Amino acid sequence: MTDLCSREALLSIEAARARIAAAIQPVSGSDRVTLQHALGRVLADPVRSPLNIPRDRNAAVDGYAFSSRDIDVRQPFHLRLAGVSWAGKPFLGQLSAGECVRIFTGAVVPNEADSVVMQEFVSVDGDHIEFPAAVPARRFVREIGEDVKRGELLCRAGKKLGAIELGLFASAGIYDVAVKRPVTIAYFSTGDELTGIGQPLAPGKIHDSNRYILGGLLADPGYRASDLGVIGDDRQQLEDALSQAALNHDVVITTGGASVGEADFIQQVLERLGEVHLWKIAMKPGKPLAFGRIGNAWFFGLPGNPVAVAVTFQQIVEPALRRLVGLAPANPLRIKATLTTPLKKERGRLEFQRGILTQDADGEFFAASAGGQGSHMLGAMSASNCYIILPADCGGVPAGEPVWVEPFRTAL
Repeated sequence: MTDLCSREALLSIEAARARIAAAIQPVSGSDRVTLQHALGRVLADPVRSPLNIPRDRNAAVDGYAFSSRDIDVRQPFHLRLAGVSWAGKPFLGQLSAGECVRIFTGAVVPNEADSVVMQEFVSVDGDHIEFPAAVPARRFVREIGEDVKRGELLCRAGKKLGAIELGLFASAGIYDVAVKRPVTIAYFSTGDELTGIGQPLAPGKIHDSNRYILGGLLADPGYRASDLGVIGDDRQQLEDALSQAALNHDVVITTGGASVGEADFIQQVLERLGEVHLWKIAMKPGKPLAFGRIGNAWFFGLPGNPVAVAVTFQQIVEPALRRLVGLAPANPLRIKATLTTPLKKERGRLEFQRGILTQDADGEFFAASAGGQGSHMLGAMSASNCYIILPADCGGVPAGEPVWVEPFRTAL
């Protein structure tokens, strides 16, 4: 085992991410899945459209289709109704001069027509249709291939497929796609103090929350995660669990056992199993981190406190998993907000304080502390909807100052 940082040095988040990104490569292999099972998966191959979208010229509104070629649309005019074009049931006749067809949104526009007028603008008397002066011509016709042309690239490889992409593929008649295979991940908690939920707590014991945090964070179609439970502070049990997990998974994640006080114990186990580095990251919460390989699996050892587990996963492990599943690097959204409560901080580490982000009627953003900032305090974490980002050299921020925040979601 090699400790890449001295005991005094702290590794920045950026440096840790860069080292991890340089070490790992996307997993190989792909699956062919139908669109019903493609949501959230990462596209393995580029997808091109086998047809034009729209495939036919069609109406953008309900109204009347006609040819403006021989009509002075600056003056009122009238046309004879020749038929109806329904969505899915087009007008099959030939539109002659002096004629129009009733047409509905999405219905095929006759070849001879170049315009559709909304039904609100005309007067109808049997098959006699009166059009007003200055009627808009050459409008409300969707042309063939206006959205996508046949052979055009729909999505590049490496795109995470959302609902819109599935709709786009379906509109092109695509039934199935090649996606990157899921990254297989095993995770477990370590520590004699941990007790499963539903069991009584003995003195000095606590319920294990970390596995439920990780289980939620790993609930992604691009991952196939396995909860391996709790491993006590027993060297042989830990070695066996790590060895077995590494045989069948791409990634192994543990919580607890990565702090300085426990480093000697974890080092002895990891030295026999692979190459793992113990780093001290210049972030709060979540300073201790282990990263490396056990057999063919990548290993991440996270801190034991639950808020530190969440922050360390989101800031360091998740970017690594994105790379493994074939996604391009992505930076989280950050916005400026005015602080409404003062924040305390010691200089030295980048800090992710849990905050509450709000927006007023004028669109201005405001951020306040969500409460206690201890790395064990899940109550404040649950009440928060953003991280307030405080730089390493910051020594606290008074109310009224601007701060950067990372929202957890787009709806406030």
